[in-house]
Amino acid sequence: MATKDDAALSAIDDPVYRTGVLELLGVLAYGEISACERLAEDAKMAPDLKTKVEIAAMATAEFHHFEKLRDHVVAMGEDPFEVMQPFAVTFERFHRHTTPSDWLEGLVKAYVGDGLAADFYREIAAYLDADTRALVLDTLSGTGHSEFVVDAVRRAIEQDHRVGGRLALWGRRLMGEALSQAQTVVAERDALSAVLVGGVDHPGMDLAGIGRMFTRLTEAHAARMEKLGLAA
Repeated sequence: MATKDDAALSAIDDPVYRTGVLELLGVLAYGEISACERLAEDAKMAPDLKTKVEIAAMATAEFHHFEKLRDHVVAMGEDPFEVMQPFAVTFERFHRHTTPSDWLEGLVKAYVGDGLAADFYREIAAYLDADTRALVLDTLSGTGHSEFVVDAVRRAIEQDHRVGGRLALWGRRLMGEALSQAQTVVAERDALSAVLVGGVDHPGMDLAGIGRMFTRLTEAHAARMEKLGLAA
C-alpha cells in the first residue's frame, strides 16, 4: 500500500508537477526580491528616520524570504535566476501600474498588496507536496512589522480624514491589479495551472473551487483594509 510519503515523492517526480512547483517558487522569489527593492525605494520618501528604519526592516524581511526560496530551488538542482526570469514582466507591469505617490501609499501597497499575494500563494500551498508546502508557508509568514503599518496609516487618517478616502481608493486599485496579475500568471503557466487542478497523487481544485478561492481572497482583503481603518 502506498504511503503519504510515497505519494509526495511521486508527485515531485512528475515532470509537469515539478515544473509547476518551480514556477511557483520562481514567482514567489521574484515577488520577494521585487518587494525588497520597492520598499527600499519607498523608504526614501519616509517623513522621519524612525519610519525609514521601519520600512527598511520590512525590506530586509522580504530579502530573507527570497534567500529561503532561492536556496530551495538550488537544492532542487535548478538555477534560481533562470526560474525567476519569466516573471520579470509580470512584476514590472504590476509595479508600473501601482507606483505610490507618497510614503503612505507605499505602506498600504506593502501591507495590502503583499498580503493579498501571500493569501493567494497560501491557497495554492494546500495542493503542494509537504516539503514545498512547508517552505511556502514559512516564507509567507508575517514579517512582524504589520502593526507598524496599521499604526502609521490610522495615525495619518486621524490627522487628516481626507487621507482615508484617498488610501481607500488606492487599496481598491491595488486589489484589482493584484488579482489581475495573479489570474494572468495562472492562465499563462500550464504547469502551475496543473498544480492547482491536481492529479492522481496531488488532487486540486475544480473551477468552482477556484472561484471560491478568489472569493476568500476578496474577503481577506476587505478585512485587511478594515484593520487599516479603510473602506474596501
